[in-house]
Amino acid sequence: MPLPDEYLVYPHRKHGFDNPHYDWDPADRRDPIGLKDGTKSIATIIVPVEFFPLNPPAVPFKHPGAMKTPYPDLRHFTVRDYGNRVGIFRLLRELNRRNLKATFAINAEVADRYPPLIAEIQSSHHEIAAHGVSTVHIHHDGLNEDEERALIETARKAFPAATSWMSPARNESYRTLDLLAEAGFTACLDWEADQRPLAFKTSSNPIWALPLYGELGDFKLLIDRSQSEEEWAAQIIETARYHVDQYESEGASAFAFTMTPYVLGQPFRIKAVRQVLDALMAMEGLAVRSSAESCAAFREALS
Repeated sequence: MPLPDEYLVYPHRKHGFDNPHYDWDPADRRDPIGLKDGTKSIATIIVPVEFFPLNPPAVPFKHPGAMKTPYPDLRHFTVRDYGNRVGIFRLLRELNRRNLKATFAINAEVADRYPPLIAEIQSSHHEIAAHGVSTVHIHHDGLNEDEERALIETARKAFPAATSWMSPARNESYRTLDLLAEAGFTACLDWEADQRPLAFKTSSNPIWALPLYGELGDFKLLIDRSQSEEEWAAQIIETARYHVDQYESEGASAFAFTMTPYVLGQPFRIKAVRQVLDALMAMEGLAVRSSAESCAAFREALS
């Protein structure tokens, strides 16, 4: 039986990319850029602080960190709760001891449920990025514009000063970036199209997309792929070293990676966390900056 004609119809098919936000700009065809302070590469640590309901819906899909076994999945629920009760304070302690500033991507639901946790993060002067409403409030094209705008407004009310955004599960609809710009966000952590922040075009102001590499995600490497803590640490350090080493030919670069409280906040993984933080601090030419700071540095260099 032949395929029906409508099977091959894709409304976004055209010459070039199927999104309007950035242009074709391969690294071997553009001039290297330099940051004003001479930094060769910027690393950004993203700490996702999330609320996971015990019985999440499967529409449009379950968040990758959602419950795994039939209701009530108390084992996975309490592990994630452990992250917000215990693990996150271990990560905060290691960051603060080194005076390193991370970006904490926080669900609005967390701000409502755990005000002391938000106060602790703010008191250490880390950046807070809005991380949507919760892990079950996924942004996708099945939402209408008013529904998605309401989700963004809820997150904006929880974090009125936030300039960075990360969508739950890092999923978007075709209108998400336009609505984020409308709400006043200037940086986004959902895309990883380059090795430096890109200025994404929207229907209003541009949004800078800082590459948060899923391939460096602690959940992906340590949980999904069952790699060791030593392997995780080696991959983060090697990424940073490669970026710095390629500065002369490729120019300044930036990348981000996650440190998830219920994953890396476990006692047996803190040694690896310390190893990574110390290595990043000691690496010549590398700076550890928040999402907003990294995007601002590249915006200034390209202005």
